[in-house]
Amino acid sequence: MIKPLHVLFLLASCLVLQAAEDSSALFQESFNDAAVAKRGWYDDSAIRIVPEGKSGSCIEYEWTGPDARVSGSSAMRHGFEPTEEIFIRYYLRLSKGWGWSGRTYHPHLTHFMTTENGKWWGPAASHLTLYIEPVGGRLRLAAQDIQNKDAPHGLTQGPIKGGYNGKFYDSADAVFTDDAWHCIEAQFRLNSLDLKSDKSNADGVVRGWFDGKLVIEHTNVILRSTDFPNMKFDQFLMAPYFGPGLVPHAQKLWMDEMVVSTRRIGPLAEERKVR
Repeated sequence: MIKPLHVLFLLASCLVLQAAEDSSALFQESFNDAAVAKRGWYDDSAIRIVPEGKSGSCIEYEWTGPDARVSGSSAMRHGFEPTEEIFIRYYLRLSKGWGWSGRTYHPHLTHFMTTENGKWWGPAASHLTLYIEPVGGRLRLAAQDIQNKDAPHGLTQGPIKGGYNGKFYDSADAVFTDDAWHCIEAQFRLNSLDLKSDKSNADGVVRGWFDGKLVIEHTNVILRSTDFPNMKFDQFLMAPYFGPGLVPHAQKLWMDEMVVSTRRIGPLAEERKVR
């Protein structure tokens, strides 16, 4: 039997945890209304807020038919205080009968970019862009650094093939199998550098969680070279995108309860299991 004092202790512990999480947040967004510019978002042209969110309202992206471009809401960005380690948590829902691209890539969804590129720089050819996205039913975390092809130490994310490069970190199993809300989390930590020896240390971190379960973990990753000793994460880009000819049919996705932080946030409090 759990005694009343034990219950109070557990509640107090949860409150302390929540306070710690809030203090580590770089920004958070519940998409309760379309006035996102007032909360630091920029580079958007359309925002569609609908009431069927995880908790209240949420943002909606739509493809109206095969090969259509995304509509309803546009891509948008949010800057934050530069950091060498970043966490994100958001809830994602894919519409019933969601179709994939039929390829080993796309759709793109959410990204982090760094201080080595400006606030308006595109994600496809940068000094480092990170990806958090669903691909073929799996959760994918990825990185590309195409812009570094002529840097002294060259590319860190593999050779350029077909105009692109990248390293991919997928969940072992398909996790997007229904049209329910799911909690998506990711962690990225830049690798350290041995500037004296002019070498990159293979100690960067890439982790991903699906509904609170760790499904991706790599702790020996190189995300930067000594060409960029001052690199830090400082920008989030939300840009759902299927390449031309890859949208299978009309479909939608929704996002809600987003937090970008310097420590792991975890699922919403009501979903956490008290052990």
